[in-house]
Amino acid sequence: MHTFGKTLFTLACGLAATGADAATFKIATIAPDGTAWMREMRAAGEAIKAKSEGRVEFKFYPGGVMGDDATVLRKMKIGQLQGGAFTGGEASILTKDAQVYSLPFTFRSFDEIATARARLDPLLKQSFANDGYTLLGISGGGFAYLMSTRPIHSREDLKTAKVWVPLGDKVAEMAFSAAGVAPIPLPLADVYTSLQTGLIDTAANTLSGALAFQWHTKIKYIVDLPLSFVVGEVVVTRKSFEALTPEDRKLVEDEFHATFTRLEAINRKDNESAREALKAQGIAIDAPNEAERKSWQAIGGEVYAKVKAQGDLSPPMLQALGEVLGQLHGNAQ
Repeated sequence: MHTFGKTLFTLACGLAATGADAATFKIATIAPDGTAWMREMRAAGEAIKAKSEGRVEFKFYPGGVMGDDATVLRKMKIGQLQGGAFTGGEASILTKDAQVYSLPFTFRSFDEIATARARLDPLLKQSFANDGYTLLGISGGGFAYLMSTRPIHSREDLKTAKVWVPLGDKVAEMAFSAAGVAPIPLPLADVYTSLQTGLIDTAANTLSGALAFQWHTKIKYIVDLPLSFVVGEVVVTRKSFEALTPEDRKLVEDEFHATFTRLEAINRKDNESAREALKAQGIAIDAPNEAERKSWQAIGGEVYAKVKAQGDLSPPMLQALGEVLGQLHGNAQ
């Protein structure tokens, strides 16, 4: 091939990779820029772009600039966005099974979570697919804890608190209702301001999340008992994902799997460091006594029974969850 012909061929290949044939995935998230979540997701996007030779690109919009989860979902449906990075509670608006790890006082250790996820994660991926989405990656953010501007030593203390729940998170609403609380649903992005104004005085998050979202500047007390397990999920529309070639789909899935596996280890270390940082800020982190611990965990049994009765999880997920809880605790809660 003559030099001129080679130049045209090279230019044509470059245009194919960066022009009409290139796939760009615009992903929105509430996660603040500069956090481990954003660093690792951007690293995955860069690796995908390089390995696909520009055929696939990911652009991230952090800090809630694209709106709350309901707004992000609406933009996904009209094609303005191709996906989002959600917590399990937020993602329940995409598929109801996403809230399985939000069940309160159900999983009590990382060993229990590992057992549960080996069984439940594949079902969760299928649930997203059934509802028109592709779950690219799921990573544990750690356990969430109740945190407040006021002392919360017991369920009785909680009844007089102004408690936040994520907007649209039915399981969280059921949990606090079971504790005799009328929770206040708000988007995650509104929590800091609402703690500041006094609209709410109690919320739940991971320990590192309390730092990332600056809640530690408002809260004074943390109940040292795992409330629920927080997961982060990157989800895209099936239509956009299946438009890729099989090779590029595998590349994307492999990169996000590797990234989220790495991120999970980072999150665990960050939560350990956050505990010490919060203590250094003068925040009291106190564990309930045995009687109060059992009282808190009884909420989990009540919520599980309601979820089961109301069909708030799909039949396959509910059956698998029941079997997992039987394995872990000797019965289904």
